[in-house]
Amino acid sequence: MKKTKLVYAIHSSTVSLGFLGELFEKLVPEAQIYNITDDSLLGGLYEYGVPTPDMLSRFCSYAVMAEKAGADALFSQCSSYGEGVRLAKNLINIPFVQIDRPMMEEAARIGNKIALVYTTDFPITSECNLLMECAANINKKIEFVPMLAKGALKVLMEEQNVEKHDKMVMDLIDNPPSGVDCIALLPGSLYRLKDKLKDKKVPVLLSPESGVLALRKALKLD
Repeated sequence: MKKTKLVYAIHSSTVSLGFLGELFEKLVPEAQIYNITDDSLLGGLYEYGVPTPDMLSRFCSYAVMAEKAGADALFSQCSSYGEGVRLAKNLINIPFVQIDRPMMEEAARIGNKIALVYTTDFPITSECNLLMECAANINKKIEFVPMLAKGALKVLMEEQNVEKHDKMVMDLIDNPPSGVDCIALLPGSLYRLKDKLKDKKVPVLLSPESGVLALRKALKLD
């Protein structure tokens, strides 16, 4: 298919490059995707816990450069850089799609008590703020419960032990807190668990596919 749109995706690690590339090709085949990968963005989160002003400045500079390079839209792979997306939108004139926003919007619609599963050992401030924003946008009060698979991301990235990592996450999913209406999986890399998430006690939401579909809508391809 002829590529009629240009998209730059900003990544904080290489973990999601493969499956996101497949999703882009499947769901937005009209778009030529270029990847900007800076794993120091993720490394900085481990070191400081939150994006520092310098990290946010770098993130925003990538967005500005991508627009200058002719991008029709941008895509943010890292859910921890929601503040970076918000700031960058003030500097550019093209859509900037946040991978986890559609998932959070769905979670806010269907749940009153929402579990947020994550694998990093740093705070999920950005993700929690996004969920509360999505709930506020529909005038809804919600409760969220963080569920940490402690050390799982390091198991995946440093030990490269996918089986151990996935078991740590599935153990949480199979034992949700009482009263939870749905579970949102924050890392996009958990998309590969999709086939294991059917027939669970409560609905389990994933971000990558809905995020890429939101990109398609932003490009006005429908």
